[in-house]
Parts: sequence; C-alpha cells; structure tokens
Amino acid sequence: MIDNISWLAVYPEIVLLIMGCVIALVDLGVQSARRTATYALTLLTMVVVAVLEAMYATSGNTFYGWGNMVVSDPMGNWLKCFASIAMVITLVYGRPYAADRGMLRGGGELFTLSIFSLLGMFVMISANNFLMIYLGLELLTLSSYALVALRRDHEGAVEAAMKYFVLGAMASGFLLYGMSMLYGATGSLDIGEVFKAINEGQIRHQVLVFGLVFVVAGLAFKMGAVPFHMWIPDVYHGAPTAVTLIIGGAPKMAAFALVMRLLVDGLLPLAIDWQQMLAVLAVGSLFVGNVIGVMQSNLKRMLAYSTISHMGFMLLGLMSGVVNGQVDANVAGNAYSAAMFYVITYVLTALPAFGIIILLAREGFESEEISDLAGLNQRSPLYAGVMAVCLFSLAGIPPLVGFYAKLAVLEALIAAGTGFHIGLAVFAVLMSLIGAFYYLRVVKVMYFDQPAANAPAIKACMDIRFTLTLNGALLLVLGLLPGGLMALCSDAIVRALSA
Repeated sequence: MIDNISWLAVYPEIVLLIMGCVIALVDLGVQSARRTATYALTLLTMVVVAVLEAMYATSGNTFYGWGNMVVSDPMGNWLKCFASIAMVITLVYGRPYAADRGMLRGGGELFTLSIFSLLGMFVMISANNFLMIYLGLELLTLSSYALVALRRDHEGAVEAAMKYFVLGAMASGFLLYGMSMLYGATGSLDIGEVFKAINEGQIRHQVLVFGLVFVVAGLAFKMGAVPFHMWIPDVYHGAPTAVTLIIGGAPKMAAFALVMRLLVDGLLPLAIDWQQMLAVLAVGSLFVGNVIGVMQSNLKRMLAYSTISHMGFMLLGLMSGVVNGQVDANVAGNAYSAAMFYVITYVLTALPAFGIIILLAREGFESEEISDLAGLNQRSPLYAGVMAVCLFSLAGIPPLVGFYAKLAVLEALIAAGTGFHIGLAVFAVLMSLIGAFYYLRVVKVMYFDQPAANAPAIKACMDIRFTLTLNGALLLVLGLLPGGLMALCSDAIVRALSA
C-alpha cells in the first residue's frame, strides 16, 4: 500500500511527467512554425513546478516516500526550484535560435525533451536509493544526447552528440559499477542504510574505497571535472547554442545534489578518502580550465573551459566540510552551503552569457568567435552591459555575485584551518587571476574594438530583452545583497545534514 506521504514526495515529478506527455500530444496539432502553443505550455508547466517546489522548500519539512527511495527536503526542493527557473530562462533565450535554424519545423522535441531532462534532474535530486539515482541520471543523459543531435542537418551537432553519447555511456558505466560495488559491500541500495553499514565498521575498507573511486569518476564526468572534462569543450562547441545552454545550466545543480546524496549523505565515514579525490579533481579543473581557457578564440569553447574551472571551485567547497575525519556541524554547514550557493549563482551567471551569444547569432552566422563581439557597445550598450556584468561576475570582481560566491568558498577553505586547505585557497586565488584575463579580454573587444562594417542591427523579442535585463540586474542585486540567498542555502544544508 502506497501512503499519502509517498505521493506527496513526488507530486512535482508527477506533474512534469503528465505534462510532458500532454505537451507531446498537443504538439502534434500545432501548426505554428515557432511552436507557440507548445512553448507556452512548457513554460507554464515549469513555472508551476517551480512555485510548487518553492512552497515545499519554505515549509521546511523533510519526508521520505516509496520505501525510502525518494526524499523531499529543503535542499532538494530549492535546487529543483532553481533548476526549473533556469530551464524557463533557457527556453526563452533559445526558442528564436531554434526556430531560425529549423529545429522546430518537424515538431516541438526541443520542449518535450527539455521537460523530460528536467524530470531526470528532479529524480536525481530527490533520489535516496542507488536505483533512483541511476534512473534519473539516464533520463537526463538520454534526453541530452537527443537534444545535442536535434539539428540533424548540422555536421558539428551530430559529431558532438556521438562524442557525448560514447563518453557519457562510459561515465555511466563507471558510476553504475561503483554503486554495484558499494551494494556488494554493504548489502543495501538505500543511501541511509549504506551510511549505517559503513559507520558500524563491519565492512572491508579496501572494497569500499575501490567502489568509491568509480563513483567519484562517474560524478566527475557529470560535473565536467578534470581529467573527465574532455567532452565539455567539444559538446559545448558542436551543439546548437540553445542546447549548449540547456546542458550547461540546470544540470549542474543536479550534479551538485548527486554529490551531496552519494558522498555526504551515504559515504561521509569515507570522507578522508573522497575528499582527497575531490582535491585532485579541483586542482586539475582550476588549472586546466583557466590556463587552456586563455588560449581560446572561440567564445563557446572559452565558456566551456570556464565551466570546468568553476566546477573546480565548487569542488573546493565540497571537500572542505570534514577536517581530519572529524565532522563539525558549523564547518560542514558553511562549506556545503558555500558550494550550493556557488553552483546556483554560477548557473544564473552562465545563462545570460550564452543568451547574448544566441542573441547575436543570425541565419548562416553563429557569432561564436570572440571577435564577433567587436564593438558590441556601439551597436547596443544594453547587451554589452549585460555581457560585461556576466563576465565580471564569472571573474569574481566585486560587487557582483560571482565575487561573493568565490569569497564564500575561500572562507570555507580557510575555516578548515589546515595548511593544506589554506594552500588550496591560495592556489584558487592565483588561478582566478589567470582566469580573469580571458574574461576581461572579451570586455576589451566589446568596448574598445570597432564593429565589423557589415554588422547588422541587433533584433530581439520583448521577452528576451526583458529576461536578459532582469537576469543581468539579478547578478548585481545578489552581489550587493547576497545574505538572503546565502541564508536560504545555509538553512537547506543544515536541515539536510540533520535529517
């Protein structure tokens, strides 16, 4: 017998599943080349789900359903709420781009696949069982493969989809093999039971660590951390820019939740082992992302390496919650809330950056090179300003939210108090200085280079102009007043840890 709590835990997922099927059927009768009805229904669904998740989160309740396979807690609810908002913004930016390139001519797959990929994120974020984790992960990744290949007549998109599929299948295999070893060692698929079994110390440590290595490798691929980053530049570059925005935004929040569920909720007694792995991944990601990012002339590839470096920064927050095997509630809460704050603000910053690239693209011209932004301030001071705000925030320049996000992670590292953590903080600052170069280079091109003689006027729909302006302003507001979002993240993490 399924109780009411079980249904309550998955109401948002049920809404997404039903509406995804309904929208797919409705789309069969839509005649508009821009799929207006499909687009409106998709946005409405995501907004309703975001509001529903916000209501769940503000209630502060944590409950388990479906035999403890699913958990609904404030951390997961807020992440799902922000993921829904990110997908709404993504589709607002991406719809004109997709329509101009014939991606909506054959049907509204862009919208239905976006809903199912969001559903996969929801399942990942709510998972409290290895099977649920894998179910959500595969739903997200299979939808993402199809989205990357959606522009079937474009050679680069098909090539990117093939690379993504092959490497993604390998990473999923790593994660599945690692979880199967954890199941073999502990005798349970339930994350809470795995924690209890490991905490009791009745299991061979070597077997657990061997399985842990494969789990961390699979998670590192999903986040795009070095040395499992090889898919990110090629997929970001080859995929249609609207799809690049989908896979480079909201899924980062699901990846963060996956790390929290598996490593913190389930494998915290092995923190000494997985923190060392995360430290190596973080150092490699910061170094490769920033140093190779300097060499890029393609804007999408530059932002891809930027993503790698920012995932390294987030990993620094995740690996500073436990010090010398000792769990301190304050240290852990600050570290994990800093990482949560970082991933949310990174996604909110990356969205308008890709949105500007989409806005400047036109039929037969993708506007992917840094030189394509030459003289943007003379063509449109508003859009140049929004892009500059995004780049300054990504570089961590005050008073934008990116500065506070980096500061929160550095404070968590320093609060750990060990020489190793302080050394990592110094290294992160040095890498951020290197990374600032390639962000400021784009600003220089926008404001001081002359625009091309044949550059057309920039045209944008009212919804895109409004969303871009609001998105850019939000980065400044959150930078000046970060306390509300930081308190929200801190409260969510504290409740998740206590549960």
